[in-house]
This record gives sequence, structure tokens and C-alpha cells, in this order.
Amino acid sequence: MGRLQVAIDRGGTFTDVVARTSDGKIVTMKLLSEDTEKYKDAPTEAIRRLLKQESFPLNATDVDWIRMGTTVATNALLERKGERVALLVTKGFRDLLYIGNQSR
Repeated sequence: MGRLQVAIDRGGTFTDVVARTSDGKIVTMKLLSEDTEKYKDAPTEAIRRLLKQESFPLNATDVDWIRMGTTVATNALLERKGERVALLVTKGFRDLLYIGNQSR
């Protein structure tokens, strides 16, 4: 059947998975991102279920690549639901905040 490519979008509510083989077969899957009664990690569980499908007879050694994106951190920032953080700067590095990412 060929090599398997897996793309994962881990959102706050659902985790979506799209897998494609080198011969063009595509399979999609959607899981709840949090379902601790059934699984610990949605992306891992989605890949596990994908590899167990009879219509998709592949094993883990057939995986060419896995790419994962997430909106969890972005949503936490936008909704202001993240944890409070602090930045400590030691003596001699106070200009670090100004320099930042070198685009002065």
C-alpha cells in the first residue's frame, strides 16, 4: 500500500487527523481532544486507531511522517485562560526586554 503521511490538528475540543498513503488513499478521523476515561492523549490514540483499521492495513513502520499543529496555546492567549507568568531578568541583562528578538 505504500508509505503513510499523517497530519494532526489538535484543538481545544476536537483532534482531527488526516492520513494519506503514497497510492492516494485518504482516511480521516475526529476524536475528542480530552477523554480521559478512554485515552490519555488524543493524537496518539488517533494514530493507534488509524493503524488498526482493516481498510487501512499498515503498521507503525510504514509511517513516513507525522505533522501536528495546535490551536490550544493560541486559544488560551486569545481567551486569556492561560496561567500567569513572570519574566525575571538578571543584573546586566535589563536590555533583554528591549532587544527581544533582535528586531529593534
